[in-house]
Amino acid sequence: MLGSVTDADDAVQESWLRLSRSDSDAIANMSGWLTTVVARVALDMLRARRARREDYVGTQLPEPIVSIEDGEPNPEQAALLADSVGLALLVVLDSLSPSERLAFVLHDMFTLPFEEIAAIAGTTPAAARQHASRARRRVRGAAPLAETDLERQREVIDAFLAASRSGNFAGLLEVLDPAVVFRIDVGARPALARPPIHGAEAVADQILARGTPLAGFARHAVVNGAAGVVVAPRGRLLAVVGFTIAAKRIVAIDLIADPAKLARLSLG
Repeated sequence: MLGSVTDADDAVQESWLRLSRSDSDAIANMSGWLTTVVARVALDMLRARRARREDYVGTQLPEPIVSIEDGEPNPEQAALLADSVGLALLVVLDSLSPSERLAFVLHDMFTLPFEEIAAIAGTTPAAARQHASRARRRVRGAAPLAETDLERQREVIDAFLAASRSGNFAGLLEVLDPAVVFRIDVGARPALARPPIHGAEAVADQILARGTPLAGFARHAVVNGAAGVVVAPRGRLLAVVGFTIAAKRIVAIDLIADPAKLARLSLG
């Protein structure tokens, strides 16, 4: 719902506080009550976030869930990775209205009936159904059918890194989809912010202009359940990079260099 571990924790804590102030013995269906309250809290948070983003400069990406591949994730990391949603889908979800996101997530991902969703959102079942339908069309139109095999994903990423390190423009074009998008989240630093870059040649130019010196520090990781990399020269985490790969080519690169998001990561 929220695309942020921190926001999700806040939503759960707020819901717990509401439960502690309620008469739990009077709640006939505790699971349904909690689902309703958590969803309403999340909806309020999405609406507040949408209002704050009106003046946001640059690209804002979801908070990543990361595990380094050469180490076993701890139980909490393993649970988060198991439940994580890919960055590409989260980016699409962020483009939806709060009501569309609520209806899509609760119905399509958690199979709640529209009558319950309508009660949570304060609307009608028909309106909830329409919100979910609109969201479903946008998700299907924007989220590519991505490669799911981690080993095949890593092969494409290795080719991308090799071309980046050697300054091989043609090699980058071989692994980049012609319509690739490169999104960069630098956080609340307007001077460094930039809009998404579209197209293989433009993305390759950007990678060779800025990314080649750092490509040697890239380290394989699992980012939101897919193959990705972390960039940490001399142990200092500078970026987390998620890739969306389809038909053996990279269709999206999501680079998160927001210091606030990086500071919350525990990579081991």
